[in-house]
Amino acid sequence: MTGIKVLPDNLSLPFEKIVSGPGSFPYWRLRILYSTIIGYAAFYLVRQNFSMAMPGMMTEFGFTKIDMGYIATTFSIVYGIGKFVNGYLSDRSDARYFMSVGLFLSALLSMFMGFGSSLLFFALLWGLNGCFQSMGWPPCARLITHWFSPKELGSKWALWASSHQIGAVVIFGLGGFLITNFGWRSAFIVPAFFSMGLSFFLFNRLRDTPKEVGLPPVEEYKGDVSYVGEQYDTRITIKEVFTSVFSNRLVWFMAIANMCLYIPRMGIFFWAPTFLKEFKGVTLIIAGMQLVSFEISGLIGGIVAGWISDKFFAGRRGPTATFFLVGLSVALFIVWKTPPGYPLVDTGMLIIAGFLLSGPQVLNGIATADFASKRAVGVATGITGSCGYIGSAIAGIGVGSLVENYGWEGGFTLFIFASLVGAFFFALTWNKRAKILDEAADEVDGPC
Repeated sequence: MTGIKVLPDNLSLPFEKIVSGPGSFPYWRLRILYSTIIGYAAFYLVRQNFSMAMPGMMTEFGFTKIDMGYIATTFSIVYGIGKFVNGYLSDRSDARYFMSVGLFLSALLSMFMGFGSSLLFFALLWGLNGCFQSMGWPPCARLITHWFSPKELGSKWALWASSHQIGAVVIFGLGGFLITNFGWRSAFIVPAFFSMGLSFFLFNRLRDTPKEVGLPPVEEYKGDVSYVGEQYDTRITIKEVFTSVFSNRLVWFMAIANMCLYIPRMGIFFWAPTFLKEFKGVTLIIAGMQLVSFEISGLIGGIVAGWISDKFFAGRRGPTATFFLVGLSVALFIVWKTPPGYPLVDTGMLIIAGFLLSGPQVLNGIATADFASKRAVGVATGITGSCGYIGSAIAGIGVGSLVENYGWEGGFTLFIFASLVGAFFFALTWNKRAKILDEAADEVDGPC
């Protein structure tokens, strides 16, 4: 049969090694999945703590929303550049080392933030934190695509992406308690120690690819394709970066969509505690609990979106993301127009908004991995991530300036407009999915 290659001899393994036992594929896949979930959640402990500390910092030092926006935008710019650079570096590195070191250094900088007192100090330190924060996503993308096959990528990626919400739920709940009882500085210092400890946990648990533990490619284990190339785990070359990533219009559609969805995503990330406290009139603890609800629903939304795209759209991510973003624009409009004094309505709409916002965020990463080769997934998600943090930069200083000059109406108008533009670019990929799935379908159907 043409087009079929067998695995190299050194990857041929007894059947029981693949399907059972402590060194088996099920063992390692579960270990990689829960480790990346815990590990990336730990990154959020020393990232999203800034938004919880913002009201206290503004009160103590007299900072304006524009000042806070500058700090948030500095982080976003550095993070966006770092996501692209570290995307390439992670494809050429061992994910185990890359992710563990990034988490440890990010936690260290968060701890130092708790001892600052000037705007310049906070901006420089939090900007540098963006560099180390950007070492979290690319190695996770590499790990998930090497340990899980294309047919299951939607649901498994969505499970991993629950780490965003898990980390956010922990820091929103913990941060509100810490700040109320011990001051805003504790929100930087205490989570830093947790994340430092978890960096050592990551180093112990992670392994870069199946080959590192004596296993074949995951496609061979899952029986997804009849062709498995000999170079499946070699590092990407500069030439491939240009041929399979930069020239791929689908990757660029996802990059623009990511930029758009990150405007409401990071706008809520940065400004929701301040908005709920100032505009809705709730305490910081209640605001934290409302945002916990937002993040928990986001966890469910990401998993549901990945499952829907796998089961109902046969690996096409565009339709699900389009519907979710249109619904998000409606939910944000209701949050904006609901007057103060209706906390249950606000909480309910934030739950719906969290569900609808997280789905496209998860699907953007999956679609980018689908459209790029497995070896280029770090670079491809680095590009979309960099564009996402252009949106994040807009959500920082842009929203801060809009709210300072035009009130919260200006900020929510931007969020809604960005959601609809993001839906448009997802719709452009409506019928597209991973090439490997189309090839597998062709093999099943046979030649015409």
